[in-house]
Amino acid sequence: MAKQIQIAIIGAGTFVKNQYIPRLSEISNLVSIKYIWSRSEESARSAVELANKSFTEVECKWGDAGLDDIIKDSSVVGVAVVLAAQVQVDIALRLLKAGKHVIQEKPAVANNAEAEMALSNYNFISPGIPNKPIWAVAENYRFEPGFIEGRMLIGEIGDMMSVQVIVEGSMNSSNPYFSSSWRRNFTGGFILDMGVHMIAGLRMLVGCELKSVSALTAHIDTTLPPPDTYPVHSIQLENGCPGIFVMATNIAPQIFWRVVGLNGTVQVERGNVDGKHGYLVSKFNVAGQCTSSFHPFSGVTEELKTFLHDISEASSDHKPDPRLSFSEGVRDVAVLEAMLESGTKQGAIVPVKTLTRSEILNIGL
Repeated sequence: MAKQIQIAIIGAGTFVKNQYIPRLSEISNLVSIKYIWSRSEESARSAVELANKSFTEVECKWGDAGLDDIIKDSSVVGVAVVLAAQVQVDIALRLLKAGKHVIQEKPAVANNAEAEMALSNYNFISPGIPNKPIWAVAENYRFEPGFIEGRMLIGEIGDMMSVQVIVEGSMNSSNPYFSSSWRRNFTGGFILDMGVHMIAGLRMLVGCELKSVSALTAHIDTTLPPPDTYPVHSIQLENGCPGIFVMATNIAPQIFWRVVGLNGTVQVERGNVDGKHGYLVSKFNVAGQCTSSFHPFSGVTEELKTFLHDISEASSDHKPDPRLSFSEGVRDVAVLEAMLESGTKQGAIVPVKTLTRSEILNIGL
């Protein structure tokens, strides 16, 4: 039986209660939650009460003093940072400097400038030592079986001819994140927060980076911060393949990724089968015949299991799973940043700025 890894959760909001605590409960043989922290005592206690059902020893921490307690506790080797995007990087770096392995929620950063500053600070942690604390970004789309299956099938359809990403996301008063204040005060707002998932899914499927984008943006739903709509995006992959990316909020959900190749087409679509939410993966051959499979959501559980495994092997020559790397999260943001910039320039083509391989090696990620 694997040894339980002791962690803390920084944050006690909706996603912690709806996802982190339930998913960690499913793998309680691998992990023990020692602390849950929030800015307020009330919020922390409400999350601890929920976690107590599976983790009876979990303690409540709040405020600056509570955070200091967690930082100083050497028995806590891993920390999940699930906070507003504006403060996640600063908190993560404090924990990393204390020697904790960190998995923080997406988006990794607000923009490339913040990414460069964050990576520079990370590089100064234990200089000269190859095994720095792990800095991971939670991006469950890279761990969803539907995307893993889709990537495999795309390898069977020959050279790519076009890609399409259509996102109609329901962001209205019925959505638990609609009233989130940090998303309303964040550059790009809901589009950036939700959009990094869609870009992660695209990059996962096609297996290459995006080279450039051309975007038109709009602000139609005044209950949401601008922009709320990307009516048209033309994109170009590094392999030369063209495509489109269309994203609009406040509509009944319909989300799919479609890749057309010389020998067939692969589509990954969010859906619901027998009451289970997940991804329907379909492959069409040149004769129009279709084979499909459905994969229920399990990405959050799989990414947390991978993070725990990487922690357990951190003292060896084991390389952390690249799907969780901070640099991958930064690349997702870089695409959205280019789209936002293009939107302000009436659709001008904007290159996507991404970290080079040598830069990644230089910072030890």
